[in-house]
Amino acid sequence: MSASVQVTQKLQKLQQQQQCESSCYLSSTSAVQQQSFSSYKTSSRRQKTTVKTEKRQEVVKLSPLPKRAKRTYLAMDTDKEVIGYVIPVFRANHEVVRGLMEAQEEEEVTEEGIHYVAMRNLFVREAREAVDVKVEKKTRSTHIRESAGRMELSKTMEEWAEFRKKMNPDSLTHPPEFIVKPRGQTVWEGRTVRLHCTAAGWPKPRVAWYKNNVLIDAKARPQKYTIESSYNMHSLEIKNCDFMDTAQYHASALNVKGEASAVATVVVKRFQEGEEAGPLDPKPHGFCAEHGVTFETTIIDKFEVAFGREGETLSLGCTVIIYPTVKKYQPEVVWSRNSVPLKPSQWVHTHWSGERATLTLVHLNKEDEGMYTLRVNTKSGFDTYSAYVYVRDADVEVEGVPVAPLDVRCHDANKDYVVVTWKQPAVEGSSSILGYFVDRCEVGTHHWAQCNEAPVKYARFPVTGLVEGRSYVFRVRATNKEGVSRPSRVSDAVVAMDPSDRARLRAGPSAPWTGMIKFTEEDPTVGVVPGEPSDVVVTEATKSYVVLAWKPPVQRGHEGVMYYIEKCISGTDAWQRVNSGMPVKSPRFALFDLAEGRSYSFRVRCCNSSGVGEASASTGEITVGDKLDLPSSPGNPVATRNTDTSVVVFWGASKDVKYLVGYYVEYSEVGTDVWTPCNNKPVKQTRFVCHGLTTGSNCVFRVKAVNAAGYSQSSSASEAVVVKAAISVPGRATSVTLLEAAKDYMMLAWTEPANKGGADIRGYFVDYRTVKGDVVGKWHEMNLKALTTTSYKAENLKENVFYQFQVRAMNMAGVSEASLPTSALECKEWTITVAGPPVGLHVLEVRDTSAVVLWERPAFDGRAPVSGYYLDIKEASAGEQGWKAAHEKANKTKYMKVTGLKSGASYDFRVRAQNLAGVGKPSAVLGPILARTRPGTNEIHVDVDDDGVISMIFECSEMKEGSEFVWSKNYQTITDTSRLTLVTEQGRSRAIFNSPSLEDLGTFSCVVTNTDGFSSSYTLTEEGLKRLLDISHDHKFPVIPFKNEMAFELLEKGRVRFWTEVEKCTSACQVDYVFNDVIINEDKKYTVNFNKSTGIIEMFMDSLEISDEGTFTFNLVDGKAKGTTSLVLIGDEFRELQKKSEFERAEWVRKQGPHFVEYLSFTVTPECDVLLKCKIGNVRPETQITWSKDSIEIAEDDEDAQKIERNDGDLTFNIGKISKADAGTYQVLLRDDRGKDKSVFDLTDAGYQAVMNELFRVIANSSCGIKVISTEHGIILYSMITYYNEELRVGWLHKDAKIAASERVKSGVTGEQLWLKINEPTEKDKGKYTMDIFDGKDGVKRVFDLTGKAWEEAFEEFQRLKAAAIAERNRARVVGGLPDVVAIQEGKSLNLTGNVWGEPAPEVRWTKNDKELATDERYQLKFEHGKFASITIAAVTTADSGKYALLVKNKYGTEAGEFTVSVYNPEDEENKEGKKG
Repeated sequence: MSASVQVTQKLQKLQQQQQCESSCYLSSTSAVQQQSFSSYKTSSRRQKTTVKTEKRQEVVKLSPLPKRAKRTYLAMDTDKEVIGYVIPVFRANHEVVRGLMEAQEEEEVTEEGIHYVAMRNLFVREAREAVDVKVEKKTRSTHIRESAGRMELSKTMEEWAEFRKKMNPDSLTHPPEFIVKPRGQTVWEGRTVRLHCTAAGWPKPRVAWYKNNVLIDAKARPQKYTIESSYNMHSLEIKNCDFMDTAQYHASALNVKGEASAVATVVVKRFQEGEEAGPLDPKPHGFCAEHGVTFETTIIDKFEVAFGREGETLSLGCTVIIYPTVKKYQPEVVWSRNSVPLKPSQWVHTHWSGERATLTLVHLNKEDEGMYTLRVNTKSGFDTYSAYVYVRDADVEVEGVPVAPLDVRCHDANKDYVVVTWKQPAVEGSSSILGYFVDRCEVGTHHWAQCNEAPVKYARFPVTGLVEGRSYVFRVRATNKEGVSRPSRVSDAVVAMDPSDRARLRAGPSAPWTGMIKFTEEDPTVGVVPGEPSDVVVTEATKSYVVLAWKPPVQRGHEGVMYYIEKCISGTDAWQRVNSGMPVKSPRFALFDLAEGRSYSFRVRCCNSSGVGEASASTGEITVGDKLDLPSSPGNPVATRNTDTSVVVFWGASKDVKYLVGYYVEYSEVGTDVWTPCNNKPVKQTRFVCHGLTTGSNCVFRVKAVNAAGYSQSSSASEAVVVKAAISVPGRATSVTLLEAAKDYMMLAWTEPANKGGADIRGYFVDYRTVKGDVVGKWHEMNLKALTTTSYKAENLKENVFYQFQVRAMNMAGVSEASLPTSALECKEWTITVAGPPVGLHVLEVRDTSAVVLWERPAFDGRAPVSGYYLDIKEASAGEQGWKAAHEKANKTKYMKVTGLKSGASYDFRVRAQNLAGVGKPSAVLGPILARTRPGTNEIHVDVDDDGVISMIFECSEMKEGSEFVWSKNYQTITDTSRLTLVTEQGRSRAIFNSPSLEDLGTFSCVVTNTDGFSSSYTLTEEGLKRLLDISHDHKFPVIPFKNEMAFELLEKGRVRFWTEVEKCTSACQVDYVFNDVIINEDKKYTVNFNKSTGIIEMFMDSLEISDEGTFTFNLVDGKAKGTTSLVLIGDEFRELQKKSEFERAEWVRKQGPHFVEYLSFTVTPECDVLLKCKIGNVRPETQITWSKDSIEIAEDDEDAQKIERNDGDLTFNIGKISKADAGTYQVLLRDDRGKDKSVFDLTDAGYQAVMNELFRVIANSSCGIKVISTEHGIILYSMITYYNEELRVGWLHKDAKIAASERVKSGVTGEQLWLKINEPTEKDKGKYTMDIFDGKDGVKRVFDLTGKAWEEAFEEFQRLKAAAIAERNRARVVGGLPDVVAIQEGKSLNLTGNVWGEPAPEVRWTKNDKELATDERYQLKFEHGKFASITIAAVTTADSGKYALLVKNKYGTEAGEFTVSVYNPEDEENKEGKKG
């Protein structure tokens, strides 16, 4: 029992705790309430366990109650960060709170409050009963059932708590919401519709009803609308519905916490008499068995032909009504352009609201032009609507350039190849288009690269050099003599990949995963040379390029294959490899730079790591040239009238045209030579409707065809056609009514068609049929000759027989459709017919061109009540034939303002009443009335005084005794002064609006009695009322206008200036300077200034502290006018400003001593010298300037000291030609007695690389254009630079492919010359060469086109030099062995041998004194081994002295080795010496 008592005590504590938790702090904020409610739920869900007592009884034991945490007033976000404070209104228990609220709102206790109290007490009682816990022994099944019950109870408690939040008047307020929303309805005409809804919220919301977003004023139209609100149930009743009541009705609930709205659609169907459809007659929509109804679709508010301009945004929309309305059923809405369904994209946005379909075209392009169709599919069928959208070109930036091409697409994409196509624009500019440039951009980047150097004429171009696996987009630009057009819209992204891989990706996995992996052995293919390709064909051939295609070989291994393409010029057997530098991956290849008109053969080889395979079969001879001809001129166009702004153009199709893209239609007004395109997107049909023309203009049209090759010649111009509506059959006659009936005839009348079809109505035909019960007869013609009037006497009818009549109108185009049949009319004698004549005609507000005619109801209404009136007018001088109707439709009111009168003319007026029987006889004639404004006549004018009071004022200068001002609304005297207050002072009357609202809309008039017709009127429209209310508000609550809102700026020393400027103010204007809702005064911290002449208000602060974070406000008062401007400085913005202020103050302190105006930076001179520079200020002669590198001071005697220069305030350190040895940290220190400052430049790592990048930029930009020079070994391409650094990267490309180094092609540097040597050049070395010099970023490119004349001259010079070198190397020469002078004693024997060289072996001759020697007894001449030539003279004499020469000669040249032989006699020498002695 002790355990049972313990459990009972805990249960009692639990109940007390729950009661306390449910009643505390109900008046605090929502955040505190949620915290309290969550703690309540935690305490009510304590852990429950089952224990056994000593007597083996199972009892329920509850876990200890958790301690309640101390309530916090910190507001926290989801990350537990403090974001503010929550301040409770007051603390009290539940009873005190309820007592206080009841005392404050005693007079507001309504039936809703009673309802809330009842519901609250009900839930409190249920909750208390639900939480009672009894201790008893229970089985396992019982325990499970009770556990489920407790879970259900917990859920009920949560729902009760949520409901209590909304329904308890003691709880916090909450916004309104609709418990029951109004439901849409579809009814027949003449029925009454009631819409109901229920809205909850606290305080009790007010509910207003709107029709198509216009407030419904039930008091103004009580005969149409009734609005009721009772016991939280709100209703709108629409009486006697007609077709105009078809609309969207909104119920809007509003209280201080917010607003909610609900919408319902009301569709009013009009009953149409006619033949009933038979069981076999076709129906527009089929029966839907799923929903049990037949859906009928109606499209209204249709979009018309639209015109847009490139770059704009255009929206199209229609309202769709589906009848009947089935809950949760929505039709399928499909938009299409030119019969192609549109999908949402970045350019196309679609929206379906449930009743309105909208299509938005973002950033229009010419691709968006076409016929747009809205198709609404239901279960019963579909309905469509179409209209054309024209997109005009955006304005060109340069006059005369073409407009952008359109419809860029990608075809035949492969691993490194894609074909780009486009359509030519309609406007070529001031000159013909010369060609097109194709640009590509890799997806994910913004770098556009031009694909073709020279413009292509065809609207088709193969792009090569793509990187496999990457995605690209393309665009096209047109060019003519004046310049280049804007780019087209980019194409869809295309991936450079194998088509088979793309097909595999699209198809997805071929089979589901089975959990098994199978291994198969395949034949080894490593080391296998691929086979030859097959089916090599030329797919495209133009004078600019040729495209080859082939099939991969069957034998190619697993590593994949690449391809070499070879060409052979017709008439030769020499095959040249076209892409020797870079094999292609795709089985497609485009060849450029082929000679136009020459014939070539092509073949393909496969290659892989194992080698190059055999060549494929040749394609045969292919002549380079355009294969696609321009289209022929279209046939002569024929233009026909269509509407007031459009013309239909027909033309004959172009004959024998291939791959036609479409036609462009142009028009020109007669007398001008300006042709304007009608369509900016080519059409393939031979019929086009040209919209947007000027009504009444005289235009001619012409057409031109276009295909990929270009434009055709324009067709001849059509015959001129005037733009106006075409003649068509008229519309239906309307309002067929019975005027009079007798025993054997009926008098009918009708109204002529509103649409006459562009021609005069020539007559009418009347048909009739008999009606007997539900059986109707066949239609018969009553008149064989067309009637010229809108009335007819149907004779020879049978008495007491019912007839129906219908009328057809006729003009020169034909007979219209029949009018709506009349109801069944009985042919019998009438006793009472139409209404009598109106009475009491009088006129007011007579002016030069207008007058207001008023009248009273006729004394006799006829058979039916009067439904309207007709006013007739004629000039007083005209006869009875001069009467004409002043309006077409019956006037419901008993007054009408007639306009368009001639000043000074006199007019007569009469009025006729109308009822169901017809129009009665006219009233007595009123007139003549002189159309002239009386002198001294004033008009009613509206005034808004300084207090914002709106009033109408009318003045009369000819008041007489007994004259009074009589005010009327809609020409009915105002007797109720709840809306207007009338004040009259002598000759001035003022009608003051008590509370202007929509109820006051209408025509207000004022008449002065006992005068000669002094009167005036003023029509108050909704727009005018809004304008007056705005003016009234401005007068009641004038606002001081600000030129600028409050702003701040930083000043010197880190001071902060808060300022604003007012547009105007008086000298009495006062300003309160407020910070965080506290007015501040000028002191040491704040300095304020208000210049009333300029309107500038300022407040200065020397510095910003942490306590200055908050809101700064300027409150202005200038008489009644007030103005407030604030600036919030909190969070990051405040800290940023504080940091800037502190920095500016520190900068000011720094600049009081020597300081750096510009810190150390670097520059690279054009001579490629690196300079470290800085600018200093506020220095004195005694200021020390110290340079250091890597913390080591540079002394005056150091070598680096010579690099330092100072020019006034500029310091420089000339590093010169930089190298890695110059890397380090450089520092400049300024110091004197006023302070010090330093600047550091880190010339390591990133700093060193930045300097090198700038050096590379200077070097790259100093490079000159590529030049060519020929040598005996080949051709050298070179460029000169100012300086070369070994870290500079230079690359060479041939035809945009990187050149690999080889023995034949080498690149290098000599001094300041960058060169590329091509040894033994061949035809394949022709093409575009690019030198790419790294400049620290993208690189600088120098391009040289080694084709044409440049190639021919260079190659010719190379061959000449090569031949000269060969000749020089192989010419005959004397290479040695012969002395210059030979002195020999007489009698001796002379033997000389000369070494000679020549290829072929030279011819050898010896001469003496230019005379040739021959072998004889004296001279022995020998030439051995082709290298050695010798001469032997036995026993020389003095006669042998002379000049000798060895002459060698072969086909490359001749050379002579000369020497002198001097023979002396010793005895003669001695005698000579003796004589001398």
